[in-house]
Amino acid sequence: MPDSPLPSPPVRGDALERQLAAQKARRTGDPLLSLVVPVFNEEESIDVFLDAVVPLLERDRLRFEIVFVNDGSRDNTLTHLLDCSGRDRRLRIVNLSRNFGKEAALTAGIDHAKGDVLVPMDIDLQDPPELIEPFIARWREGYDIVYGVRTTRPWDTAAKRLSAAWFYRAFNSMSPVRIPTNVGDFRLVDRRAAEVLRQLPERNRFMKGLFAWVGFNATGVPYERAQRAAGSSKFDLWRLWNFALDGVVSFSTVPLRASFYVGLAIAAVAVLYALFIVSRVLIFGIDTPGYASLIIVVLLMGAIQLVSVGIIGEYLGRLFLEVKARPIYVVEGVYEDGAVRPPQA
Repeated sequence: MPDSPLPSPPVRGDALERQLAAQKARRTGDPLLSLVVPVFNEEESIDVFLDAVVPLLERDRLRFEIVFVNDGSRDNTLTHLLDCSGRDRRLRIVNLSRNFGKEAALTAGIDHAKGDVLVPMDIDLQDPPELIEPFIARWREGYDIVYGVRTTRPWDTAAKRLSAAWFYRAFNSMSPVRIPTNVGDFRLVDRRAAEVLRQLPERNRFMKGLFAWVGFNATGVPYERAQRAAGSSKFDLWRLWNFALDGVVSFSTVPLRASFYVGLAIAAVAVLYALFIVSRVLIFGIDTPGYASLIIVVLLMGAIQLVSVGIIGEYLGRLFLEVKARPIYVVEGVYEDGAVRPPQA
């Protein structure tokens, strides 16, 4: 009797469906939603944000908390937040001892959130809170991460849209960790994915990359990015450039490898050119004056060496910060229920 054929291994689609079904079976309860909102000098945006978000979450009958992370604001942001938390016990304020940057503030919010699902979002309402309900719906289907995909960005300048497209293309071509195009920090993160994020110790944090690095089942929800509701952006072109540089250096060693290959190619060209010059002199007796070309070559090589040293310096600088192992942020206090409690150890 011939052997019966072995069943074919399940394809990725079958495996994904099984994973989603397993997670869906566990998500039948009423989850606690934690909104994580970093703020820096945003006193004029707080009321606008709360007036838009709180009624929406109440309408959808969601259990929620809003974790504001005050990233060393120099205006009356903290005072205003404390007044609001006194009126609504669902608000908590994590007050950092100084300005550590948005990535550190977002990390602090994730560390202090109590929810079963976390949604990081900006206070400017460019990412619509109406998307939270579709996020929850996809989470109930079994997905661990649900991110918003910006289909259009009409309120961004042409230069910003173009530079963003270049960055996503460059990052994904160099990094083994791919980040979805036109996706920011606005997303839903399941508790088990958030627990993995809490274990990542690096000081130079690129959260878009870290969200992608943890893996898990993820899907996108498209939306149109709105105009800023109040206040002004705290990111200028220089800060955006440094942010992009942090992302590339944190997740790729391609710049180091590229500098090696550039040096190797130039060395090969130099050897070939040297053989050509020697051959002309020995065989044909042709002298080769070339002061100008010599200067150009020297300047070009010097520039390439400086760029290579600069690339190495970027990596060494980040290694220097990581070795010191300073905390990512320092919490002055956590304010909730009208009182302040000391920061977690």
